[in-house]
Amino acid sequence: MIRIAICDDMPDDLCGLVRMTEQYLSLNGIDAEVAGFSHPDELLTAIETESFHLYILDIVMPMVSGLELGKDIRRLDREAQIIYATTEPQFALQAYAANPVNYLIKPVARQQLFDTLTLAVSRAHIADEQTFTVKTADSLRVVKLSNIACCEYRSHAVVFSLANGEEVFSRTFRENFSEYCALILQNRHFLQCHNSFIVNMRRVERFNRDSFTLCGGKFVSIAAKRYPAVRDAYMDYLMAKGKNL
Repeated sequence: MIRIAICDDMPDDLCGLVRMTEQYLSLNGIDAEVAGFSHPDELLTAIETESFHLYILDIVMPMVSGLELGKDIRRLDREAQIIYATTEPQFALQAYAANPVNYLIKPVARQQLFDTLTLAVSRAHIADEQTFTVKTADSLRVVKLSNIACCEYRSHAVVFSLANGEEVFSRTFRENFSEYCALILQNRHFLQCHNSFIVNMRRVERFNRDSFTLCGGKFVSIAAKRYPAVRDAYMDYLMAKGKNL
């Protein structure tokens, strides 16, 4: 299921964009969830604990402009698809700092929005349905792969650091770390950079020779002997991602 967030402080414009987006999804038989936000702060709060595949943003809004909002979204999720819809054409050049799919001028034409949504949906990586079941000390916890920032091996168990800051601790196990996380490592977003660390490359903010810095500031070590392979894998990932933008 694709998740779409629409943010516009003008009630009529927000309703119109939500309505046309839902029409597009219905006509094309796309399973999706559309959430409307009337203030950028509401959307910023929402993306602290949940993720969306596609964002439609107004630019001129109170407190936080759509341009800054787009940059914040891009910092948290490098692969999210962003569409701007605004009455102000003069911000188009600045808007491209967030690599938007398109820059639409209001009133947004129905067919123009539909064509843009077709492109955005084709580029979106729908990973929310992929999950990993963690056996904890007292229960089973199903975790979405897209919500995992990194996995850390500690004392024959794994600590799953989630995007919202939560940590999920597995029970102890006998197999090695790579075997335990084999299903996660099959996903192209994940890379083992150390004997004790697996990182979600979607959550990487900075890459150094000895570590990744994740969104939120967490550091994940890169083993010296793994560095050449990690560097090449991360560069390949960035190049492949760039072709889809």
